[in-house]
Amino acid sequence: MAATGSSAASDRMYSHLIDEGSYESRPDVHQSDYPVRDLRRSGPGPFRFATICLATLCAILLISIIAVTAHYKNKPPPGAEATAEMQKEKANVSALMETITKLQQDNKQLQKEKEELQLNLTSILTSKATATTAKPSRAPIVCPTNWHLFTDSCYLISKDRKSWADSQTYCQRQGGHLAIILTAEEQTFLWDLLPRGHWNSYWFGITDGETEDEWKWVDDTPLVGGFWEENEPNNHINEDCGYIVKTQVLERVATKSWYDAPCTMPLPYICEKEMGGTTQ
Repeated sequence: MAATGSSAASDRMYSHLIDEGSYESRPDVHQSDYPVRDLRRSGPGPFRFATICLATLCAILLISIIAVTAHYKNKPPPGAEATAEMQKEKANVSALMETITKLQQDNKQLQKEKEELQLNLTSILTSKATATTAKPSRAPIVCPTNWHLFTDSCYLISKDRKSWADSQTYCQRQGGHLAIILTAEEQTFLWDLLPRGHWNSYWFGITDGETEDEWKWVDDTPLVGGFWEENEPNNHINEDCGYIVKTQVLERVATKSWYDAPCTMPLPYICEKEMGGTTQ
């Protein structure tokens, strides 16, 4: 019986060893499969959280890459800006060189013109010096008694009265003629010589006796401008000769003092005699 019990125990141990050997001898079964199956039974929580975190990081990274790409896409590369700046500087330098070249050319031209002007000035000064040396000096003009000097002419303010024609005849006998007044300075000079009065009037050398409204001087030259009073000449009563009026009204001015009147009226007159000067 003891042997039988011992044999039975041996048989159970052998069977157990056989079972273990059979498990180890299976080529498609690994010891690692058991713990993996045990781990999966524990639940998917940690892997799902890690997956979500990884996906979030990938999305953030993708958005960042897109934003950076969009930012630099519209911005010209540093090389293009540098090239444009270099081209701009090159254009500025070219323009500056052209300006310098033009200024140099202008300077040469100005130097040439300066030399020509200096030559002309030297020639003029030489000619003037020669003329001054060659010509005798001019003696000062001396007017006759009661005549007044203005530039190269002497003027007589008469006290007697004559018609315009008789006044011209008298002035001619004195070597002159009735005054020919061409400038405001000459007109003012004669006006200042005239005395004031109620209606002081003086013949001078202008008439339209040949053709109405065609005023001429006694040397037959046409009148240009003149120093007429407003609304004069008006040819009120066959008025063909000109005279100057100076009254006691202080508002009257020299350059508005000419009137026309009938030539037969007896009035004082102004004679002029061109002197021209004499040589010593």
